[in-house]
Amino acid sequence: MTTRVRSLVVAGCTALALAMPVTWTATAHPGPAHGPRDVLPAHDGWASADGGTTGGAGAGPARTHTVTTWRQFKAALSAGGEGPRIIKVKGTLDATGTGGCAAFEAEGYDFATYLAAYDPAVWGRDRPVSGEQEDLRAASAARQAAAVTAYIPSDTTVVGVGAHAGITGGSLQIKGADNVIVRDLTLESPLDCFPQWDPADGARGAWNSEYDSAVVYGSTHVWLDHNTFTDGAHPDSSLPSYYGELYQRHDGELDIVRGADLVTVSWNVFADHDKTLMIGNSDSAGATDRGKLRVTLHHNLFRDVVERAPRVRFGKVDAYNNHFVVPRDGYQYSFGIGAESQLVAQHNAFMLPTGVSAGRILKKWKEAPVTADHNHVNGRRTDLIAAHNAQFPDNPLRSGADWTPHLRTHVDHPRAVPYVVGHRAGAGKLH
Repeated sequence: MTTRVRSLVVAGCTALALAMPVTWTATAHPGPAHGPRDVLPAHDGWASADGGTTGGAGAGPARTHTVTTWRQFKAALSAGGEGPRIIKVKGTLDATGTGGCAAFEAEGYDFATYLAAYDPAVWGRDRPVSGEQEDLRAASAARQAAAVTAYIPSDTTVVGVGAHAGITGGSLQIKGADNVIVRDLTLESPLDCFPQWDPADGARGAWNSEYDSAVVYGSTHVWLDHNTFTDGAHPDSSLPSYYGELYQRHDGELDIVRGADLVTVSWNVFADHDKTLMIGNSDSAGATDRGKLRVTLHHNLFRDVVERAPRVRFGKVDAYNNHFVVPRDGYQYSFGIGAESQLVAQHNAFMLPTGVSAGRILKKWKEAPVTADHNHVNGRRTDLIAAHNAQFPDNPLRSGADWTPHLRTHVDHPRAVPYVVGHRAGAGKLH
């Protein structure tokens, strides 16, 4: 764990909070903290455990930066020296740049030639793509990756300035870091310029893309708060199809994977996306993930997302007071119950359209216990496990995640959640 700047008061409050009981109240929330030196409040989810999360709160003037371009942002992240840093984002940073995808193309790459070469009618479906155009696609993809990924180091706060701060086309990588805060940004999902065709993916093949808006990879003490994750101007409905399959240029909005631990995700909006939020990316990652992936999700809005809100493997995940507005078309599920997961989903509110049943809110991928109580569907208290088991009796879920969350600051009644989250969640709400 890296050395952090923490006051004894913050550390002491966090230790005291671990012993406090959970409260459940429907009274008004205190106003949100809204300064670049704000730290995660004591008792606020898993990221408040074991010393808390302070990000760059102790940064001096020389390590406090205001950036207005993607180039400045990456330079501020990589600036040398010891100690915490604060990066204030002003306006929208465009990671792709004015050249667009063409700026990343390796010499000789041509998408029309790629399509002709790997058309299943020509190439077949029983072998992975290879050859000159695939090599050039991979080289082009490497150029894009170098340009649009930004690595956030330990003891850093990244925060939006004003009501319209954000990043488009960029992927924030919180990898191998400790003590990171990201707040008040609109993060428009990056568009992969060079998706790869996999003829053996599924029955008909599929286009596979890279770049999540944010990734927490092998990092600890991370607080993601009051951000808006969206596909923005490029929803899946705007994308073309090739070989009869959607030319998928999006990956996820947020991934928490590979031994990441002690993460709080609060007051964010996740909107207009397919595979939205994944906690644990592989059933085979037990060596790195078992005993970790402790994540709290509270007061987030999931609006018109298809699936993975979240999908969980291994982790003890506390999901409470989130609001789910389910799309009329294409909906798959909200909570995915994966290998060795221990999900607690309580006091959430779901708005389901006509024709979508409550039994679909939970999806069982692997045998694992789940606690899901005090949730409301269309304004009525609903037993999500019973609803799932009634609809899918051949694949029942087992109740009881075998742990009780204690790191909660304020629990709203589920009937209040749509109003509270609708008015408070997302970027631009801290000002």
